[in-house]
Amino acid sequence: MYLLRPALFALSAETAHELSLKALSADRRGDWFRAGWSASKRLRQDIAGVTFDHPLGMAAGFDKDARCYPALMSMGFSSVEIGTVTGHAQAGNPKPRLFRLKQDRAILNRMGFNNRGAEDAAKRLQKTRHLSKSGVLGVNIGKSKVVANEEAEADYAYSARLLAPYADYLVLNVSSPNTPGLRALQAVDRLRSIINAVRSAAEPVRDTPVPLFVKIAPDLENADIDEIAKMAREENLAGLIATNTTIRREGLKTNADIVESLGNGGLSGPMLRERSLEILKRLRSQLRDSQHLISVGGLSSPADAFERILAGASLLQLYTAFVYEGPELIQRIVEGIDEALETSPYTTLKAAVGAKA
Repeated sequence: MYLLRPALFALSAETAHELSLKALSADRRGDWFRAGWSASKRLRQDIAGVTFDHPLGMAAGFDKDARCYPALMSMGFSSVEIGTVTGHAQAGNPKPRLFRLKQDRAILNRMGFNNRGAEDAAKRLQKTRHLSKSGVLGVNIGKSKVVANEEAEADYAYSARLLAPYADYLVLNVSSPNTPGLRALQAVDRLRSIINAVRSAAEPVRDTPVPLFVKIAPDLENADIDEIAKMAREENLAGLIATNTTIRREGLKTNADIVESLGNGGLSGPMLRERSLEILKRLRSQLRDSQHLISVGGLSSPADAFERILAGASLLQLYTAFVYEGPELIQRIVEGIDEALETSPYTTLKAAVGAKA
């Protein structure tokens, strides 16, 4: 597929993405894309009762409807986070809504949680989950646009009830900038209420409690981040994912008039690197050792990856860099982490996590 990258980049970003999904979905087992390498055993970790062969996963947003996660795992990702899935199927925002900023190796999106809904995703997972038992499956759920914020708890709970049986971990997305009012749910009182509703919905459909993470925005003030960290401790969350896309536009190489012409949306790419790392360090200093951080945002190299691990990330995710560099990036980062570990004072990845937080 990525041999055809120049042709894909000649298409609109969303058309290219859809063609990629179809190609990856053609063989759900991923036989066409199977990685010819395996990760070192010293990169293996148990996180919240789930075994990850190595720390690098695919972030939410690429496979919204659980169409191609087995192929992504076959490429070498240790985990794939599907979604964001909402209780109701929804078309998302009007097109065009996905743009490349090639000078910045960035993506701007205002997709608006376009997906086929929780019921469709559950049916698809029921049919395909056996194809990827060796990989970890995260399920990212969000609020349906047609549901008022006052009814968010019931909407999240509905999705959790349907999807928790297939998830190795669940993620509450309250930080996308592309659903009106969604980020207001990051307020700790609302977030606490949603967490409790999701736990109550998931518990009866599983033999064991589902590890629960919350994904936060990079645009939060530090005081708000501290409040979320406190709430995460009090609610004993498995951890937090930092960070989602940003609505800020500073530090871009792309002409400001071009960026403005593209309109609203969340930016992902290298411009997030500094803020995501800053938030990671801040959270690591406040969470318990038993709680875990998944770092995403601006990560594109082995050096970035190992820096995040030393700063406190147990797990890493990427998306935008994968779009620009292709599947080879997975092996390069995973083997780069192992090489960095080999020349470090740490014998295992677990020992390195947070060593310089």
